[in-house]
Formats: sequence, structure tokens, C-alpha cells
Amino acid sequence: MIKNAAILGLCLTAAGCDYEAGRELDRGSFGNSTLNNALVMSGDRSYAVQLANRFAQEVPPTINFDFDSATLDPQARAVLDQQATWIRQFPEVRFRVYGHTDSVGSTGYNKSLGLRRARAAVRYLSSRGISRSRLEAVVSFGETQPLIVTQGRERQNRRTVTEVSGFLENHPSLLDGKYAQVVYREYIQSAVPGTTLTEDQSLSTSIE
Repeated sequence: MIKNAAILGLCLTAAGCDYEAGRELDRGSFGNSTLNNALVMSGDRSYAVQLANRFAQEVPPTINFDFDSATLDPQARAVLDQQATWIRQFPEVRFRVYGHTDSVGSTGYNKSLGLRRARAAVRYLSSRGISRSRLEAVVSFGETQPLIVTQGRERQNRRTVTEVSGFLENHPSLLDGKYAQVVYREYIQSAVPGTTLTEDQSLSTSIE
């Protein structure tokens, strides 16, 4: 029987298994992380989309502004601090900040105001150690994408939204065959007392 197994290839012995081990890609037996990585490697799931979803779920992507203002208040700065902490975990990823306004004022003025808000958020993130090469303040949507439809003043519409936009062209992907090395390096580094990873050193060890 052992001789036959050597000839035919190792086979899983669970009931109903009649194929060679390794013939099919594992689809979840080792947990969601294995399944997710397999889907990313096979092209069935976009890593950038996964990161975008994680960012939106794990930190507040939105900050709000006072009427006719691009000044960051303490609440906005606190949210941007959370964003910066998250962004530093992924030095290979780029981000865009979109500016929005409410409907009060002309279209041209609101587009300019939305862009000033986006630039204010980018400047603050940069002051927290995020490279400007990874941040883009895009031409704002102005008043065209309200969260609450109204012609009056509405704070929820006066906002910026930070989103994952892609990868740096000159940075290797986490999933280029060296992911295990990245995980191992961070695991060892985290055990050194008093050690803090810089943005250039830090890579995420969790993809879910």
C-alpha cells in the first residue's frame, strides 16, 4: 500500500477523498487568511480592493469641516491621526483624499473649497510621517456627491474621504513570493524591546 502511495502520490485519507494531495488549491481548510491569499495570488481577488475595504472598516475614512472652512478641527485631526497610524502599516500602498462640500455657494467656489479641504488633510497626514509620494489630493467632487440631499448647510456633506488608490510602482508587492519573509521579519522585530518600525520597514502581517 505504501508502495502504491509512492507511485500514485500522497492522498488525503479522509472519507470520500480519492485524489492526490496538492491536486487542488485549498479553499479554506486552513482559515480565511489562507483562502484570501490564495484568491489574491490566483487573481480572483484584488489585493488593493481588500485593503480598501479593510481601511474603511478599521479606521474612520471621513472627516468633516465647519461651514466655508478648510481648517482641521481637533476631531478631524484625531481621525487623521488614526488614518496615519493605519497607513504606516502599508508603505507600498497609495492613497487619495477626495474633497466635498455642501450645496451652499457656486459650483466653481465649491470645487475650489473641496480641493482645499483635501489638500489640508494631505498636509496633515504628511506631517505625521506619511510620504507625500503616497498621498494625492484629487480634484474635488465639490457639491456633486452629498451624503444628505439638501440645498442648505449640512456638516456631513462638508467632508474629505481618504481611500486606497493602488500601489507604488517602485515598491515590491507583499505577495511576490516573499510574504513569508515579511511576516517573519516583523515577528522577530516586534519582540525586540523598545523597537518601533519605521514606515519604510513596516509591512502588514495580517491579510484577512
